[in-house]
Amino acid sequence: MTAGDLQTVVHDATEVVVGKRQGAWPGGDPGDELLEVYEDAAVAVVDGAVAAVGSTEAVLREYPAENAEQTYDASGRAVVPGFVDPHTHAVFAGDRSDEFEAKLRGKSYQDILAEGGGILRTVRAVREADEADLVATLREHLDAMLAYGTTTVEVKSGYGLDADTELKLLRAIDEAAADHAIDVVPTFMGAHAVPGGVEADDYVDEVVDDQIPAVAEQGIAEFCDVFCEEGVFSVEQSRRVLDAGEAAGMTPKVHAEELAHVGGTQLAAEVGAASADHLLHSTREDVDALVDAGVVPVVLPGTAFGLGADYADAETMLDAGAPVAVATDFNPNCHSRSMGFAQSLSCVEMGLTPAQALVAATEHAAMALDRPGTGRIGEGAPADMAVVDAPSHVHVPYQFGENVVAATFKRGERVA
Repeated sequence: MTAGDLQTVVHDATEVVVGKRQGAWPGGDPGDELLEVYEDAAVAVVDGAVAAVGSTEAVLREYPAENAEQTYDASGRAVVPGFVDPHTHAVFAGDRSDEFEAKLRGKSYQDILAEGGGILRTVRAVREADEADLVATLREHLDAMLAYGTTTVEVKSGYGLDADTELKLLRAIDEAAADHAIDVVPTFMGAHAVPGGVEADDYVDEVVDDQIPAVAEQGIAEFCDVFCEEGVFSVEQSRRVLDAGEAAGMTPKVHAEELAHVGGTQLAAEVGAASADHLLHSTREDVDALVDAGVVPVVLPGTAFGLGADYADAETMLDAGAPVAVATDFNPNCHSRSMGFAQSLSCVEMGLTPAQALVAATEHAAMALDRPGTGRIGEGAPADMAVVDAPSHVHVPYQFGENVVAATFKRGERVA
């Protein structure tokens, strides 16, 4: 890069992880040589984008630190791409901590939902909440995510289940994002549950005929998601929602095979969704269909952890050459905003290596949000970086339960 003032130089890092090595997984070696890494390294930023990355000596020769608007001495620390969280329900109201206790006493997710709890309980709280309160609470969540090293996050609606409240949620997402350092990707998910006293087919009619046109006119949502699940929305009902959303300009996403195997993964492949998420009950045939269709599988280990459920079979996905992504699924039923903890669980419970987990939380996660170029520290890429308070990226999953991020940079500016 040439034009522009030298904005930031991060120097003397023990290592700078650029991202996935060219030609590596999927379609290549997913082992120790997965990452492109510079040691004793630096990053120079011009106009919010990476101008140079390499050895400290080489970078400072071309971009002297004294010419930069700001510098950061990363001695003893690793620098990794800012985390991309491709699946959250971070705009909500109310508290469901008592349901955590109920699950520990043996109640299932479906039991709690049937009693009017779960999603439906949050819907009641959101309908009663002031929009300003939703905005303020979401900003607090975004602040925490930023401190944990997340620089891009997807946020879904879905706790409204009527046109007015879904539009309110999307406005809250848009307002919270407007003056926040994190890039927020808004998703419409009116088909998150079936409201009480309504037949599923009738509610799908409402989503398709009323909610989606209103959301499209509002113009905030980028994706349209659906909970394709036993007892929620069937494959054909989900297809109706996704087809209508796509016709209105929203890219499909699918909650698939979380609680049972009903065919949501194959649906995601058939409609060319950006991602299929959860996948706890997906088969190898399902994963092959995703790979063939170019759909990113997103695993959500925090959800399985919170439910006490089996984890998605990430090893089968890796074996199939799928670009596995990892997300927090932050919501009232999975209350973790830390992508570091999601990476820890993906390693310990799902068999990913620390390098695979980092790629899953950066480049592959960006693919699930149609954000090519994000999730790397490469020349011309957005200068989104997390500085790890340890000499290696391995410490991100290794130090589970702790925030190992010492600083977060967004487009070259230190923001946390």
